This record gives sequence, structure tokens and C-alpha cells, in this order.
Amino acid sequence: MNASEVMTLPQLMPLMPEIFLLCAACTLLLIDLWISDSRRGLTHFFSIAIMAATAALLVRTPDHVDRVAMGGMFLRDQVADLLKLFILAVSAGAVIYAKPYLRMRGLFRGEFHVLVLFAVLGMMILVSAGNLLTIYLGLELLALSSYALVAMDRDSKLSSEAAMKYFVLGALASGMLLYGMSMIYGATGTLDIASVQSAIGSLGDNRGIMLMGVVFMLVGISFKFGAAPFHMWLPDVYQGAPTAITLFIGSAPKIAAFGMAYRLLSGIAGGVEADWQPILAWLAVASLAIGNVVAIAQTNLKRMLAYSTISHVGFLFLGLSNGTPAGFSAAMFYAVSYALMSAGAFAAIIMLARQGFEAEEISDYAGLAKTQPSLAGLILLIMGSLAGLPPLLGFWAKVAVIKAALDASLLWLAITAVVFAVVGAFYYIRVIKVMFFDKPAEATPAGLLGDFQARWLFGFNAGLMLVLGLFSGPLLSWCERAMGV
Repeated sequence: MNASEVMTLPQLMPLMPEIFLLCAACTLLLIDLWISDSRRGLTHFFSIAIMAATAALLVRTPDHVDRVAMGGMFLRDQVADLLKLFILAVSAGAVIYAKPYLRMRGLFRGEFHVLVLFAVLGMMILVSAGNLLTIYLGLELLALSSYALVAMDRDSKLSSEAAMKYFVLGALASGMLLYGMSMIYGATGTLDIASVQSAIGSLGDNRGIMLMGVVFMLVGISFKFGAAPFHMWLPDVYQGAPTAITLFIGSAPKIAAFGMAYRLLSGIAGGVEADWQPILAWLAVASLAIGNVVAIAQTNLKRMLAYSTISHVGFLFLGLSNGTPAGFSAAMFYAVSYALMSAGAFAAIIMLARQGFEAEEISDYAGLAKTQPSLAGLILLIMGSLAGLPPLLGFWAKVAVIKAALDASLLWLAITAVVFAVVGAFYYIRVIKVMFFDKPAEATPAGLLGDFQARWLFGFNAGLMLVLGLFSGPLLSWCERAMGV
């Protein structure tokens, strides 16, 4: 396909949401230069409007048949559309949650919104990748935006340290992934995912090189997810970054990471499942064990949620270990569910935080049910869902991935997951116990954070844990249809 064919309008139609988002983000970057600090709310409004318009473009031009663009480098299918819609929804929610937190700390700047938009663009490119170069392009756009977001509070030594760790270890992960891609290219002679998949059956002596490339890609995927034993960056970054930034990088990028894993495992590694499934299964066990056990010892809520993220990645890997469309649909359901739960969990910290009171210690929530019963009730729904208590959303997400492990004849893995699910429930229930049964902490401020949008969204976010738990069938069916199950 020559350049003139690629640049025709029909060829670019599948890319229209991304093209619009790119143009809008660049325009907002220029407009923000002329907006005074007192009117920074305009940048906030425009960023949410841009994401809403991008979502409208996705919904208005649905693809019932898979389409490709740029010579197969960009894929537009139902999986990509579903993941993009939730990436946009969760990211817009993160921007709404962030407004009162950043404004109170003097961090409410235009670059926050622009960086979020570019990170969202990177995530959207990542989940639509049909070529290894496209995967790397989307991943680096997301990663570089995230590094800058973590370092946004330049006066905080903790944030600067977290950004440096994130950058150094993220660069290492990107290098691992790039090295794996180079080995796959050496074995197959192509970077196109579909072409690599078709070449797997005729590798001959190059099969060993191909498998080494897959192993390096698994290491890169594990780093980006924060799976053990490649999790060393995650607790420090989650704790050191401003809570509003942690909320963003701890939610929507997990959906994008699933999209990357799905493209690589179902495409490039699709013909060598027997070789990578045991590796992924043991990574799941390590993540479940380290994440749940270490989280029990944490007293800082953000750090506890960081280690719980590692354990949730272990559950997500259960679905990926299945290696079939049914397993990938279960993992997708878990990734979407976890993004909603994680956003709510970090938003709970924002709801209680004040200038000079970050509400990051678990002890800060002592007696919250007595001083702020409505907030305690909403946090109860979110923590219960993260713990996997029925009938909340997190329970059905865990059931889906455990069933996927059983369907793949990984009984030992499913039993391990059930055991650590019980262990993991302890530290979430401990937060609930502190809120409802401990004496109120004298230093805890009264009243919710004074932002109507954030309060309304938090109530809606927590309510989704119950509503989607009681009616989880449509969301799971949506994931299954996207995967062709």
C-alpha cells in the first residue's frame, strides 16, 4: 500500500476519534496559554468536553466489522471500541475528581489536563495496535505523559523521587519490551502482528528466538501492569505522587495495559500458548502472594492500595492464562471492573483530604461512620467490592477469572486464587472496621470536600459497585461479544 492510498479519507475514518483527540489536545495546549489562573476552570471544562466528544465519535461510528487503517498498523474492532469507551469514561472521572484536590494545593494547572489528554491518546493507540511499532508508540506516549504527571508537584521531594523511580524503571520495562520485539522481528522478518501470527507455524530453527522474544515481552507486560516480581516501582509511585495523579495512573492505564497484553498474547504469542501460559500462571501466583501478604502490613492507605493493585493484577492474569477468547473476555471484564473500583478507592482519599491533611493513613478514617455516615457508607461499597464481597462488582469479576482458570484446567491456580482472595479481604475489611468501630480521630475534618461535581461522581462511582454487581450480566456479555465468545 503506497502513501497516497493510506492518506485517503476512507482509510483514515477508523482513526477519526484519535485524530480529533490529537487536534483538540494541541488546540487546548495553545488556548491554555491565554487563560489566566483565575479562569483555569475553562481548561478543566474543555478537557472533559474533548473526552466526551471523542466518546461520541466512537459511539456514533460503531464498527460491527473489523477495520484496519495505515496498512494494518491500526485496528478498529469491538474490543478496541469497548476499551476506549471505558478509558475515556474513567479518565474524565479522574479529571473531575482531581479538580478540588489540585486547586487546594496550587497544582490546578493547564498542563495537567493536556498531559491527561495525551495519555488518553496513547492508551487509545495502544489498544488499537496492529503492529509492534504502534504498540510502542502508544505505550511511550502514555508513559512519558505519566512521568510528567507524577513529577507535577515540583516542590515535593516525595513526588520528585517517585517520578525518578517511575522513569528509570519504566525505561527499563520499555527496553525489555523493545528487545523482545526486535527478537520477534529477527525470527519472523515482520513487525505486523497478523503476519507474525501466520509465520509461527514455519519458524523452524528460529522458534527459540521467537520464544525468547515472547518471554521478554511478558517481562515488559508485567512491568507495565505492576505484576510481581516486577512491581518495585508501584508502591513508591502510588504513595509519592499527588493523590489525584495516583487516581489517574492507577485506573485507566490498567485497561490500556490489558489491551496491550491482549494484542500481544492473542496475536504474536497466539500459536505458542503452551510455552507462555505456565509463565503467566506463576506470575499470577507471585502477584497474588506478594500483593496480598505485604498489603496486610501497610498503615498508609495509598501504599496498601498499591500492593492490592499487585494482587488484582494477579487475578487479571488468571483470565489471560486461559489463552482463549473466553479467558480474554473474563480478563477484560476484570480490567474494566478494577479500573472503576480503583478510581473510587483513591477518590475516597480525595473526598476526605484537606490542605495540610492528606487522609492517607488508615487511622485517619477512624470513626468516620459517626462523623460522616454517608461518606463511610460509600467507602464501604468500594472497599467491599475490592475485597470481593457478594453481591458487589468485585465478587463477580473474581468469579469470572477463576472460572477462566478452571476452564483452562488450571485447578491449582484457581485454588490459589481463592485462598489469596480470602487473605486479601482482610485488609479491606480492616478499613471498614476502622470506619465503623473505632473512635473518631480528633484530627479528621468534618464535611466532604466542597466540590459538587466530585461529590456527585463519587456517589455514582460507589453506587456502580452495587448496581453492576446486581446486574453484572450485561457488562460481561458486552465483553464476551467483543471477543467473539
